Amino acid sequence: MSGQLKEVRNRIKSVTSTQQITKAMKMVSAAKLRRAQDAIIQMRPYSQKLQAMLSNIVSSASAGVSMSLAEERPAEKVLLIPITSDRGLCGAYNTNVIKLTRQAIADKYSAQNAKGNVTILPIGKKSYEYFLRNNYKIIDNYWTIFSDLSFDNVRKAAVHAQHAFINKEFDRVELVYSQFKNAATQTFVCEAYLPIPKTPKTKGAKSTDFIFEPNIEVLLQDLMPKILNTQVYKAVLDANASEHGARMTAMDKASENANELLRSLKISYNRARQAAITTELTEIVSGAAALQG
Repeated sequence: MSGQLKEVRNRIKSVTSTQQITKAMKMVSAAKLRRAQDAIIQMRPYSQKLQAMLSNIVSSASAGVSMSLAEERPAEKVLLIPITSDRGLCGAYNTNVIKLTRQAIADKYSAQNAKGNVTILPIGKKSYEYFLRNNYKIIDNYWTIFSDLSFDNVRKAAVHAQHAFINKEFDRVELVYSQFKNAATQTFVCEAYLPIPKTPKTKGAKSTDFIFEPNIEVLLQDLMPKILNTQVYKAVLDANASEHGARMTAMDKASENANELLRSLKISYNRARQAAITTELTEIVSGAAALQG
């Protein structure tokens, strides 16, 4: 009986220590989430307006205008950019990004994958490790971005994808990441990056008439890469906020589960202790009765 009590006491200590760790990690993630959330909330309207403007320009540009980053080609070679975190303990966040990437390959690019024409440019240690371990073709120059998150570092990955598309190394580039909604909700999306998607024309909608100064070729040559860099940076900020939100939620659930487990263990401990005391009292009473007899 004493061995059983000792085992339960050790389990209670272990669960209590784990709960202290999960509570501390929740507090750290909450602090990081506030900064990451402020960054993406400030960045998102700017990025969305730029992206909408670029799509409108591409849609309304005349046929004679050269736009290498908007060139539509058959998708023979594909580049996917999955954005995960560097660390785990954030629930199913990383798993969902990887799962969506694999689903995109299976649903849209299975023929290209069979020919070995699907390449992964992972951002984040978890996606890098997974796709490397599963023998995918990868570009391993940019997976450490989250160790020093800045626009310049993200821009390098975006520029690499743009140059590869212009040089016809890839015919389609897509981003796979999590859009941040709130601490408990993230939306996982597979978003077209290159060629630049055009704004779909709705029936009865008026065509947009832009006035370009000095001229459309010069503006697009300078403007397109900058807007595309901003698009990738927005996706990385979304993923960063989603990671901290997912980790905070996961640690909160872990702390709640630890409370439930502690309650159950304490009940088991008290029952075992009560049974031990009852047994000892029974032995004492039996011994006293035997002496009297």
